[in-house]
Amino acid sequence: MDSTVSILANVVGATSDWVRSVFEFQFARAVIFEVNIGGHLFVEGLLLIVILFLLSQKSYKPPKRPLTKKEIDELCEEWAPEPLIPSITDEMKREPPVLESAAGPHTIVKRKDVVNFTSANYLGLLGSQELLETCTTALEKYGVGSCGPRGFYGTIDVHLDCEARIAKFLGTPDSILYSYGLSTMFSAIPAFCKKGDVVIADEGVHWGIQNGLQLSRSTIIYFKHNNMESLRNTLEKVTQENKQARKLRRYIVVEAVYQNSGKIAPLDEIIKLKEKYRFRVLLDESNSIGVLGSSGRGLTEHCKVPSDKIDIITAAMGHALATEGGFCTGNARVIEHQRLSSSGYVFSASLPPYLASATIKAIDIVEEKPELLVKLRQNIALLTKGLSDIKGLEIVNDPLSPIIFLALKQSTGSSKGDLQVLEDIADHVLKEDGVFIVTSKRSTLDKCKLPVGIRLFVSAAHSEADLVKASESLKRATASLLPAHD
Repeated sequence: MDSTVSILANVVGATSDWVRSVFEFQFARAVIFEVNIGGHLFVEGLLLIVILFLLSQKSYKPPKRPLTKKEIDELCEEWAPEPLIPSITDEMKREPPVLESAAGPHTIVKRKDVVNFTSANYLGLLGSQELLETCTTALEKYGVGSCGPRGFYGTIDVHLDCEARIAKFLGTPDSILYSYGLSTMFSAIPAFCKKGDVVIADEGVHWGIQNGLQLSRSTIIYFKHNNMESLRNTLEKVTQENKQARKLRRYIVVEAVYQNSGKIAPLDEIIKLKEKYRFRVLLDESNSIGVLGSSGRGLTEHCKVPSDKIDIITAAMGHALATEGGFCTGNARVIEHQRLSSSGYVFSASLPPYLASATIKAIDIVEEKPELLVKLRQNIALLTKGLSDIKGLEIVNDPLSPIIFLALKQSTGSSKGDLQVLEDIADHVLKEDGVFIVTSKRSTLDKCKLPVGIRLFVSAAHSEADLVKASESLKRATASLLPAHD
């Protein structure tokens, strides 16, 4: 009996201890919960007070007393505003020669007749009587233009005729006209190349292409100028190191004849690399249409590459065709895409109809007068031979290029210094002998890293005497000026 009572007492004691422990735990939990709630309320209340305080403050507190006239004058004298434009340098003060007549093989500068090597008038069609008559007829029929984009009542029948004529001449399914030569490149490129795409471009491409690449926001990788080994290594590196590259749109961008060097792109090798690594090719033929190939159809004809191997072909018409504007030609789907998404086509006023008519006539002349192309090549060869032994300068362009590009054999150590030497030579031959030439001076926006040089644009309209005069004048100028810069 006693043992039973003892056991019950122990059980009751243990139970009471357990109940007490549970009660103490719940009490402590309630206290902590209340404390947490109180802490949150305190912090939130404090933040609310700070916010109300900040909202009640004024953004500007006036001084306790107004400034005196002397203090105002002192502050005005100390204030130095940032200039709206950079300071004028001596280079900026230099005024380029002004033409006082049409830019044919000869032109007027400072009331003096000079031989003109500054215009890319390759076939000598600028000022042609046939083109003038065509433009006059178109002006009488259509006026100067529609003053509206192509998609907004700016399309005239001559635009469609011109697009069809270009496509027929180059052997492509379709083409599209642009109102300005440069806008062709920096409108067509962003229409196809988007953010995330990969573009492999030659480091020597001109500013219009550079601008188009920048506007595309694509990943841009440059390879060494006209170096196929560098292009191959770049393509290999991009496709091997970036596993996602095969899923992206990929492009190779080159010029047929490089404006910044006069070199000709080896299109046949580029096509082999394109097919091996599965890239698309965008080719700018601004300086090759009407110049290269047996019938002047450009680099594709020169390298015997079918035009359908090139995905996108662009060109400015202000060179051999002696008009203005530009075009893109290729697959019909490529052309239709630009009619809806290319800014230079959608938002710019259409090409004046007289220029479209002149383009059609210029293409007709190229086909009807192959002797112009023969004469151009003879002139290129003659001027190249005359400049082959010029002191201090070297010819860096390809033999068939219509751009004779002369670079310094020995650099001064800076691009600015080289340019000054070359400009001295250009000024000398213009002043002393009446030979008008230009340097490859670039704007601050142009990121091309190729060496600067003197550019001579050869024309079929130049006479043999013009070419001899240019070569002899340059020889005399370099002989007298380069030693002073050594």
